[in-house]
Formats: sequence, structure tokens, C-alpha cells
Amino acid sequence: MLATLIPLFDHTMTVCAYSVFAQKENYLLNPRMLGVGRYDGAASIVGFEIIENMGLETVAGDKTVFIEINNISLFSDIAEQCNAPHDKIVLLLDHELPSEERYIERIRELKAQGYKFAIRKLAVSQFEAYRQVLNQMDYIMLNHKKIDISKAKVYFSKVYPQIKLVAVNVDTQEDYDRLKEGGGYDLYEGEFFRMPVKKGTEDIAPLKVNYLELIKVVNDVDFDLTDAAAVIERDPALVLSMLEMVNRMTVNSGIKDVKHAAAMLGQRELKRWINTAATKELCMDRPSEIMRMSMIRARFAENLAPIFNIASQSSELFLMGLFSVLDVIIEKPMAEALDMVRVSREIRSALLDKTGPFAAVYDFMLQYEDASWQEVSRQMVVGGIDMDPVYQAYVEALKWFRDLFAK
Repeated sequence: MLATLIPLFDHTMTVCAYSVFAQKENYLLNPRMLGVGRYDGAASIVGFEIIENMGLETVAGDKTVFIEINNISLFSDIAEQCNAPHDKIVLLLDHELPSEERYIERIRELKAQGYKFAIRKLAVSQFEAYRQVLNQMDYIMLNHKKIDISKAKVYFSKVYPQIKLVAVNVDTQEDYDRLKEGGGYDLYEGEFFRMPVKKGTEDIAPLKVNYLELIKVVNDVDFDLTDAAAVIERDPALVLSMLEMVNRMTVNSGIKDVKHAAAMLGQRELKRWINTAATKELCMDRPSEIMRMSMIRARFAENLAPIFNIASQSSELFLMGLFSVLDVIIEKPMAEALDMVRVSREIRSALLDKTGPFAAVYDFMLQYEDASWQEVSRQMVVGGIDMDPVYQAYVEALKWFRDLFAK
């Protein structure tokens, strides 16, 4: 099993939903699955299996979840496969769904049970033929590069006013800003929110400078706890944030001050949690998904360490994942951002040039995050990596993030 979550944003850069993209088998090890074999067990919906395994809160919090289904699983006992509230689920179809009465009637039945529907990869030339299907849809995913949105929003507002338009393949911040300004789309999906910063912006706010200074202090080879405490105590929010996380990690042991935390955790764990707490605070004025991505990447990379036979460097991989969007967080080019903290040569090489001993983990993590299953499968075959440990590494990262910020 492989699975990842793709966020969908509104016009305020707030995540409103996640799409679950999954693959049950490594197709490169089982080529039959690329042909008729892909229909084996087709009545089982992989996305629902993931929700049942993780829990809806772990997968998406209180957000809506888009789940892929096919022409066969549409007729399965969907309610039996997943106990999640029906109004939190959007069943995602594609253009292979026949526009025939029995399929349309089945969609109506499921909508009567509270499920919502979306369709993707439908060409403009198919709109009329799919009129009855579109009448039942709540969302349609459109490739903004192939759609004249000024015409599309008039068409959909008149013919299908109930449908929300989702722009996919929004790959740059400029595209997002342009589409948002033009109006018409309700949601946006793509890489725009995490694109690397090429040119520095204005000076960093003084409060952020404190966090960066703290990160730099604790990433020194032998940082002084007194120096770290002095920087931490400049900001009550940072102290509170750090102590909350440390108390969760130590099963609510009642740690009340930084010195107590240091004594309980020791230098290695304190370094890890200060990095986490400071990064969380740095993200406060950025889209919430940036912090989530940073944290999940950190834990996922750490969990991948033994799978890539570098378990002894798991702490470094944690930092690599944590700082992998540092350029986006502080709006500076990555080289400049890394100069503001203190990281190892291996982390720097991976994040700047995709070279060095951590590069393979970094690239694998990015491919997995994008649901590039063919490339992920290829890398697993080449590296002799089993699918299940990778999936479990990702699931554990999601659960860790959920518990980290649980109230």
C-alpha cells in the first residue's frame, strides 16, 4: 500500500479538503496490474481502507476528504467500507465512468445517503454527453491551462450552478494569484503554495530573527543549554509552545520550565524539540499547510532512515525534512535561509543540490508526497525496499503530527 494526501485550497490559501491518492500494489513488480489485473479487488476502495486504518482525524482533521472510486467500486457497499460521516466524503470519479442510467441512478442513491461527488479529467467536448452525470456532481476538477475560465464560469453558473470548480495543476504562485483575481474557481490544487523562493523579500521580522537565532544555537555541535534558554525566554509563546510539545512527548509529566525540560530530555531530544517548536512559530504567518508539511516531512524522513539503511542519522534526516521548506517559511532563497540556521553539510547538499548521502531520501520523500507512484515504485525496486514499511512510515508521521498538536 502507498498513500499520500494532496491539499485543496480556497482563495485565502486555507486548506478546505484533502484528496487521498493511493496505490495498492507495486505495479513494477506486478505488471499484470497495469492491464486487466487492475480490476482485481476493484470493489474495495483503497482510500476508505486508509481512513479506517488511520482515522478520519489523522487523515484530514475536520476537513473534507476526496476519495477515488472507479466504475466497479461505485456499486460496492460503500457505507460498510468506511464509518466516516458521509458529509465529510467526496467520491471522486473520472472520465471513464459511462454516462449511462444505471451509473447515474447509483450516484443518486449515494447522494441520498449524504455523500458528495466530484469528477475529473473530463474534456470540454464531453460536457454535453455527460449532462446527466454533471447534474449530480458537487465538484468538477478542471485543468486551468486548458480551460477558458471566463467562459467556464458563465457556462457552469447557468447550467450546473450547484457545481464548485476546482483548478488543478496550479503550479506557481503567479498562477494562483491570477486565477484568484479572475474569479470563477472555488478551490485550487497544485504546487503553488510550496514553490521555492528564488529572490529574497523584505527584512525578516525581529520575532522571527529570535527563532532563527535559537535554531542556530541548538544546531551547534555542542550547544550550551544556558545560551539556548536565554533565547527561548525572550518569547513567552515559544516557551509555551515548546513546553506543550515536550509534555505531550513525556506523557504529561508536568514540566513547567525550560531548565526542567532540558533536564528531562537531554541535549539530543531538546535540540530536536526546540527545532520543532521554533519552526512552528516561524510558520505562524504562513499558510497552515506549510507548517504541516514541514513537520510531516521531518517525521517521515526520520522514519525512512532505517529503510534506507542510515538509521544512525535519523536525527539529521528529521532536520532535513523540517527545514525542507525553510525558504518558503521565511521567504528567502534556500541557500540564504540555511545560512540563518546551522545545518550539516549533508543536509545542505540534499536541500540545495540534491546530492550527498541524504539526497536519495529527500527525492523519495518528494516523489511520495506528489503521489508519483511509478517513480516511487521504481526507486523501491532499485533499492530493494518493501512497500509496507514505507506506508507505515508515512502513516506514523501523520499520527505523530496529529498527536503533536492535539488539544
